[in-house]
Amino acid sequence: MSTTPPVSKRTASGTAYKVAGPADANPIVLIHGLGLSHELWADHSPTFEATHRVVSYDLYGHGESAPPATEATLAIYAAQIVELLDDLGLDSAAIVGFSIGGMINRRLVLDYPDRVSSLVILNSPHDRGAEAQLAIEARAGTVRQQGAMSTMDAALKRWFTPGHLEEHPEHEQLVRRWRNNVDPEGYAQATWALAHGVRELVAPSPPIRCPTLVMTCEHDSGSTPAMAHAIAAETAGAETIVVDRLQHLGLMEAPSLFIDPILDFLERHAPHAPLRAELI
Repeated sequence: MSTTPPVSKRTASGTAYKVAGPADANPIVLIHGLGLSHELWADHSPTFEATHRVVSYDLYGHGESAPPATEATLAIYAAQIVELLDDLGLDSAAIVGFSIGGMINRRLVLDYPDRVSSLVILNSPHDRGAEAQLAIEARAGTVRQQGAMSTMDAALKRWFTPGHLEEHPEHEQLVRRWRNNVDPEGYAQATWALAHGVRELVAPSPPIRCPTLVMTCEHDSGSTPAMAHAIAAETAGAETIVVDRLQHLGLMEAPSLFIDPILDFLERHAPHAPLRAELI
């Protein structure tokens, strides 16, 4: 495989993205979570890039990407990936999505099944039950009324294990910087998509049938092990992994616990002919 240096580009709709890794390798697209950025994958991408063509990008209204041109929904974010694949000349790719990203890649495979070779769903919510659903929708209302940073302190407690941020203050600095950089309206809409969008993903008909890995962490209160098992139960042949001890942003605390099983899954389900045209 021939390796090319990372390339930064932008689609016609304003999606900022980067491509790295061997030009002739199987492609994977990495989707970050709500209020974060493509930089979430900084500790994972170098290993992925050794054997895959890695595409990381910013969701609409996040990082360096433009705000959504219309109201943000899971379908709009799925279409953003289709535009990205078209820009790269890719028929399909493995789609790795964290949190809302694991909702977006499910919406993508439901709407555009031919564009997805395999799915990796990380720490992503599913049917929350009535009480928790009302609570997450109320949180979205707080963001709408009080702004993106209004829920930040509470989020940090849910995302990291006790004491982690004292040992790694750079992680708190990163997530605060990422959220400070969001488009306020785009973020408010994305928060509602995260809150309300699970309703359209529960028990999809027809069910998702592409190779799927579902992962979450033992103490992820918003994307619980029960939710991960429920997603897998509704997805033909899906595999499930629950990472011990960690919370929502376990993939930042312990990247290797995610890198290794993801690579193993992708290698076992590698497509034979992923490219439609020569990549940049």
